[in-house]
Amino acid sequence: MASVATTTDRPAFEREALLQAARDRAGLDDFGDTWFIEPMDAFIASANSEAKLTEAGIAAQTEVIVKGLVSRLRMIEDIKKHPEILDEKVEVAGIILGLPRTGSTIFHRLLASAPSMTAIRWFEAQNYAPFPGETPGDPVERRAYAEAMIAGWLQAAPELTSIHPLDPEGPDEEILILGQMFVSTMVEGMTFVPSFAYWLDDYDQSKGHEDLKMILAYLQWQEPARRGTKWVLKSPSNLPYTEVAAKAFPDALLIMTHRDPLATVPSYVSMQAALYKLGATLTDQEVGAFWFPRLVSWMKRFEAARARIGEDRFVDIDYRDVAREPLKQAQRVLEKMGLPVDAGSEAALAEFMAGNQREQRPMHDYSLERFGLDQGEIEAAFADYRARYIR
Repeated sequence: MASVATTTDRPAFEREALLQAARDRAGLDDFGDTWFIEPMDAFIASANSEAKLTEAGIAAQTEVIVKGLVSRLRMIEDIKKHPEILDEKVEVAGIILGLPRTGSTIFHRLLASAPSMTAIRWFEAQNYAPFPGETPGDPVERRAYAEAMIAGWLQAAPELTSIHPLDPEGPDEEILILGQMFVSTMVEGMTFVPSFAYWLDDYDQSKGHEDLKMILAYLQWQEPARRGTKWVLKSPSNLPYTEVAAKAFPDALLIMTHRDPLATVPSYVSMQAALYKLGATLTDQEVGAFWFPRLVSWMKRFEAARARIGEDRFVDIDYRDVAREPLKQAQRVLEKMGLPVDAGSEAALAEFMAGNQREQRPMHDYSLERFGLDQGEIEAAFADYRARYIR
């Protein structure tokens, strides 16, 4: 990883160059509905002026963008050849949301381990379209691509091992796909783009979720064994944009995970510092100065949205309860989604937890002071949230 910022005068990103790179790699030119160009342009303007990317960072983010565009080109081509893809019945039973670092990853993977459930795998989120020549049901090259990504990340930022369980086969967040369309917090999570982040707050993201439905159908078509199961989605990105997800999937239970912001805020800021470290020259203080008010704004947007959506769509899960009795909490949510919890489900859940204990990874060390955070300010900013949810 380069350790100094780029000194070139050229812009880091140019829209047409990125689109053409995708066309060249895929050998295709039909992107389908090009609604994503508007948020793409907003991202490019912000990244070119704010991101502080190294040369390595520019190369890495270029690859993220191009591979996402290539997946779109390949999917559109597959749908032309196999229009039955759009006939796949996709049922999203649950959407996990909440502040980052609230135990949502382990709970998502626990729910997805139930025989009646399925979820987007990390390697699929990176490349949701099969590679050319891929044997159906055996995405060896896509798995290898994901493994190489993880290896590169951990070489550049070893602390990620203790922060987030990176597993090519593990269920992961749909924001990794939505971010390839420039409509999720993955964008600001991987690249320092403050003006884009706040621009996105006022942008109608519904087309992104319409495309997400199509991509879920596409993934289900690729793996017919998923038919008859129900999808569980998950992302902290759903917190500021809860209504978008709730409207896109009106039958889904909204599962909110909770943990004291005194722990989640510094933990997440630490994670963001590690991710930015992969390709940018940002100080820990800069990361904290952006992300603390950003998380506060996410929660304010969520609370207003929850009041409009209605309590009947929500179930609340406390981080401490998941730590104490994960199987009981998973069973509670599965039952609320109307899914059977039989001996087979209980065995699958127990098997997952046996192989995924927190102590199997290094501990994550973080502090308020490192990022310019103040305990009193966090307590004040999240006072209402802590009073309602952190008993």
